[in-house]
Amino acid sequence: MTNAPATTPGRSPALMLTLATLGFAVNFWAWALLSPLGPRFKELLGLSAGQQALLVAVPVIVGSLGRIPVGALTDRFGGRVMFPLVSAATIVPVLFIGLFGQMSMAALLIGGFFLGVGGTVFAVGVPFVNAWFPPNRRGLAVGIFGAGMGGTAISALTTVPLVRAGGAAVPFLITAVVLAAYAVVAWLVLRDAPGRTAVTQPLAARLAAALRLPITWQACVLYAVAFGGYVAFSVYLPAYLQTGYGLEQADAANRMAGFVLLAVLARPVGGWLSDRVGPVPVLTGVFVVTAGTAGVQALTPGLMPV
Repeated sequence: MTNAPATTPGRSPALMLTLATLGFAVNFWAWALLSPLGPRFKELLGLSAGQQALLVAVPVIVGSLGRIPVGALTDRFGGRVMFPLVSAATIVPVLFIGLFGQMSMAALLIGGFFLGVGGTVFAVGVPFVNAWFPPNRRGLAVGIFGAGMGGTAISALTTVPLVRAGGAAVPFLITAVVLAAYAVVAWLVLRDAPGRTAVTQPLAARLAAALRLPITWQACVLYAVAFGGYVAFSVYLPAYLQTGYGLEQADAANRMAGFVLLAVLARPVGGWLSDRVGPVPVLTGVFVVTAGTAGVQALTPGLMPV
C-alpha cells in the first residue's frame, strides 16, 4: 500500500470522508425504515412475532449479502459512481413501501427485499475512504465513516412521529427526497482518490482468491458476530422492548435511537484505538465486554438501572 495520494484540485480527504459518511447515514436511514414500524404492522396486519422479526430481518439479510457484488462493482467503477447509484436505487423500494407496500405482508417483504440495497453502501464507502488516507490513519477514517450508521437512529427517532403527524407514507417520501438530493450531490462532488486503478479481473477469480485467505474467514466470523449482532439487536430492539418490557411504541423507538447513538460514538474511538494499539487488543476488549453484557441481558433484568 502507498501513502495517501495527492489530492485533486478542489477535493480533500476530509471533504470526501464527510460526503461518504453522509451517504452512509442517508442510506442506513432508508435501510432501517421498517424496524420502528414493526409493532404498527403487527397490529395492522395481525402479524405473529416471527413474521414481525422476518419483516425487519429481510432488508438486513439482503443488505449483508448484497455487499459482495456491490463491493466488486465498487472495485470496478469506484465510489464516485456507486454512491449515487446505490442511493438512487434505494429510492425505488422506499417509494414502493411508502405508497403501495403497507397493505399486506407480501408487499412489505418484497419492498423490504429491495430496501436491502441501501445496506450495501457500507461496501462502497470502506474502500472509497481507505483510498483517501494513509494506512496509519485508516482506522480513525473508517471509524468516522462508520459513524454514518447513525442513520438508523434518525429512522428510529423520526419514523413513528412522522407517521402519526402526516400519515403512513410521509417518512418514506421524505427519505426518498433526501436520497435523491444526496445522489445528485454525490455525483457532482465526489471523486475517487487519485491513482485509483479500476479492477478488470473477473469477479469469480477475485472472489476465489479472497476465499483462499484465512483472514477472510476470520474477519467474516468476527464481523458477523460484532456488527451482525449489533444490527440484529438494533433493528429488533423496538419489538423486544415492547414485548419484554411493555413499553409504548414511541418510547421503544427512542430507546433504540439511544442504543444506536452510543454505537455511533464508539466507532471513531475504536478506529482511533486500532491505529494506536492494533485491532487485536481492541477486538479482544470488545468481545469480552459484549459477552458479559449479553449474558446479563439474556436474563431480562429490570429495565432501569440495569
